[in-house]
Amino acid sequence: MKRLLGGCLAVFLLLTSLGCQQAEQEELVIYSGRSKALVDSLVERYRQQADRPVRVNYGTDAQLLAALQEEGDQSPADVFWANTTGALSNAIENDLLTTLPDSLVNRPARFAPSSGRWTPITTRFRVLAYNADAVDSTDLPASVLDLPEMEDVEGRIGWTPAYSSFQDFVTALRQVEGDDTARQWLEDMQALNPNSYTSNTPMIRALAAGEIDVALTNHYYVLRLKHGGAEGEYEEEEEGEEEEEGPPQSAPVETYHFAEGDVGNLALVTGAGVLQTSDRTDAAHDFLRFLLSQEAQAFAAQAVNEYPVIEQTSVPGYMLPADDALRLSPEFDFERLQDLDATLEMLRSVGAL
Repeated sequence: MKRLLGGCLAVFLLLTSLGCQQAEQEELVIYSGRSKALVDSLVERYRQQADRPVRVNYGTDAQLLAALQEEGDQSPADVFWANTTGALSNAIENDLLTTLPDSLVNRPARFAPSSGRWTPITTRFRVLAYNADAVDSTDLPASVLDLPEMEDVEGRIGWTPAYSSFQDFVTALRQVEGDDTARQWLEDMQALNPNSYTSNTPMIRALAAGEIDVALTNHYYVLRLKHGGAEGEYEEEEEGEEEEEGPPQSAPVETYHFAEGDVGNLALVTGAGVLQTSDRTDAAHDFLRFLLSQEAQAFAAQAVNEYPVIEQTSVPGYMLPADDALRLSPEFDFERLQDLDATLEMLRSVGAL
């Protein structure tokens, strides 16, 4: 009897051990360059719906790419959820991402990459913000290319040449209009004696305070100023940081969209892909499908003021309808945004950096 009990105990311990190992193997690991304010809530919703353990490692896109390179084949990560298409293109260059099934690649209404190795999740748009107490929107140009002709805003225009989203815009401008046009635009803008800011938030606050009249920025900075909301990009200082209160909705800052298809409306797409090292590709695909669900898309709009990539998704009433927003940006292969070195050299050569 003792031998029998001992044998049963051994089998029980073995099965328990195997069960624990299986649970460990089934844990989905996400490397996220997106903020905790966005990701934690979405992951918890997915965890409950899928009944699957999920672990998230946070970092900037650059930090996560460096970690993936260092970990190599031993990386525990299944999903790379990036803040920028440049980071996703870098991951493709280093052969970190697998090809996704057509059911994922074709689900977003727009912005699917040519490689098929990642899927868009949300999008932000470049816009022109203006102080309505100082500027009449009917005087604003139809194209960002004509902005340097507004001589009356000389010394009262803001931009962020050292910031990644502005550099993505200039890269797209180079790709769409050519290097000569992009360089001429930058030189003409420099002639307006623009105010340079290190990031968008202080620039938008300066706009609200009447220190400048117009500013080239991303749409969600205006929405956050007037309606609140969290940052969508992971930042190291966000650990334990409380959401900063902004001016009231009455702040005289408004959003201006250039003509449909103008490069001044460039979409800044976030996205996610599945890593080559993953042993849980089915679970990773399932998580991406969840991120492309209308539930997750609507939550991103509410939490961080980003636009969905899935048509007919509900967004807060102060945002453009999703279907209208999707038509703003020009058609563009967003993997071309990786051509950043030439953009930085151009910005330096005209004195913007």
